[in-house]
This record gives sequence, C-alpha cells and structure tokens, in this order.
Amino acid sequence: MPESKRKVVMVDRFASSIVATEEAEELAKANAELVKINCSTEDEVIQAARNADAIITRYAQITRRVMEAVPKCKVIVRYGIGYDNVDVDAATDNNIPVVNIPGFCLEEVSNHVIMLILACAKRLLLFSNFTKQNRWYEWRQVQLPMVSIYGQTLGLIGCGHIARMVARKAQCFDLKIIGYDPYIDESLAMESGITLVNLPELLSEADFISVNTPATKETWHLIGEEQFKQMKPTAYFINTARGSVVDEPALIKALQEKWIAGAGVDVFEKEPVDADNALPKMDNVIVTPHTAFYSDMALKRLRTSVGQEAARVLCGKWPQNVVNKPVKPKIKLE
Repeated sequence: MPESKRKVVMVDRFASSIVATEEAEELAKANAELVKINCSTEDEVIQAARNADAIITRYAQITRRVMEAVPKCKVIVRYGIGYDNVDVDAATDNNIPVVNIPGFCLEEVSNHVIMLILACAKRLLLFSNFTKQNRWYEWRQVQLPMVSIYGQTLGLIGCGHIARMVARKAQCFDLKIIGYDPYIDESLAMESGITLVNLPELLSEADFISVNTPATKETWHLIGEEQFKQMKPTAYFINTARGSVVDEPALIKALQEKWIAGAGVDVFEKEPVDADNALPKMDNVIVTPHTAFYSDMALKRLRTSVGQEAARVLCGKWPQNVVNKPVKPKIKLE
C-alpha cells in the first residue's frame, strides 16, 4: 500500500494567492503536498494546521497555543531571516524545530543599505523632486547638509552576515567602518574591516548609522531618544532590519528637531504605515516598503530553500538553519 502523502500547510493572510511553485516541487520529493490556507487569526491558523506535518509561514503569528494544537507538526519554516512572528520558546517546549532562511538575500539587503546611504548623502529625493517640478536652481536657496561620503564613518549596529557584507562594499567608498555587536567575535569583525566599539562611541562618531539587528526582546527599541541625541546633527540613520528595533516616535522627533540630518527607512513599527505617519512625508527621509530583501533571484532562492528545509525534516534529516538549537537533543533526526 503506497505511503500516504504528508501535509505541509502555508498559513498567511493571502496564502492562497501566493505563487509557490518551487516549494511544491521540493516538497513533492519528500512525498508531501502543499496546502495554502488564508489565515488572519490564531484560531484560523489552528484550524488550518491541525493535521499538518509541517507549517510554512511569512507573517502569521505562530503562538504557543497554535503549537499545542498541532501535535503532528514536525517543523515550522519561516520565509526570510527574521522569525519574530514565531514563539521560539514554545516551539522548543513542544519539540518543534523552527527554521529560517538567513542567506537568501544578503546581497540584496546589503545593496539596499548602500543605496540608502548614497541617496541620503546626495539628497537624491529632494533634488529629484526639484528637477521634476522645474525648480532647477531652488536647491541653492535651501540650506542643505551635504556631507561627503569619502573619508566619513559608517557605524553598523549589529555585525552579522548582512552588516559584514555592507562593510566590505562600503570600503569601496573609503568609508571608515565601526561596529557595535556584543555577540560577535572581534576577529570575525576585523576580517570585514569593522572596528568594534561600544554603542555610545558608535553613535557619537558615525556619519552614517545602519541598524542590522534581529528583532528580539533585547533589541526592542534599542534606538530611542537617548541614542538619537548622541548622534551628530549631520548624521544619517538607516534601518533595513526591523521596525521594532527603533522607537519610531523618537526617530520622528529627532528628524523634526534636527538632532540628525535625515534617514533611510525600509521597515516600520507598523506595516503598512498609517496614513498619518510623518516619516513618508519628510523631505529628508527616504522610505521604501520593506523591500530591501527583494529581487527575482532572491525570491526564487527563498521559495526553493523553504521547500527544501521542510522536506529535509519530513525525510528525517536536520535542516540547515535551526533557530532553536536547544530542541536538538529532544528530537531524533539524522
């Protein structure tokens, strides 16, 4: 009698409309079928995944209550690098590995950081608007902070894979690179040209500051009023990490009161942003809609990797990227 197919459920608000060709192809190799179910609430996730052998998700909240209601689930795979929508401790308690895909968009995000640095420094948005509005010479009447890029200092808050790639690319512009990361080995930072300093030193010395930390309890509102007040009035602040790392009202206040010169923001505390959010309306702020990760190639890599990681576990093998490593002694996988 043929083995019955395993069930992998994609749970998200618009799951049914998501193209998932690569995932389905990889899962088929593990005799698994992909089911896409739209879920907006915790109860809907539970109902959708009750008999699932694996869960894959982008944004749906995978809570302790969800995990306690899915006894067959062998793995939860999160599309992307961050995994703040998954209760990792609850997963460990319920013997479920949580898997992320950390390497799929390193080039894309690091390029986005460099783009925002250059666009902020060269006042790209303001000058583009002046030109489109046929205000050719008006920029000369506007008192602009116009820092150089050459010889300036870039401060990296968080020195993981993306930040180290940013550092290597930034050196092409002769930027001095300093970094703050209490968890990284100093020799690893030095290999990428990063000099480690404490956070107050980074904030006071850097001309450009890029946040590259994950969203955790420790990094929630890591950057607030106190930190913005320590920055140079000519400094630019870049965030392509997670909105929760920054106290957004404090950032708005810092920009309005000219504690800093400007910002480049790809992530927000609430997404999509509210209509009354001040950041998109500011001339000294460049905003993008959480797209730093995106390219056609990166998306294909992500989809393929999600399918491969789920398939590995369903075939009794360890995935490449386990977030909750304490779960390993509790599960028998090759």
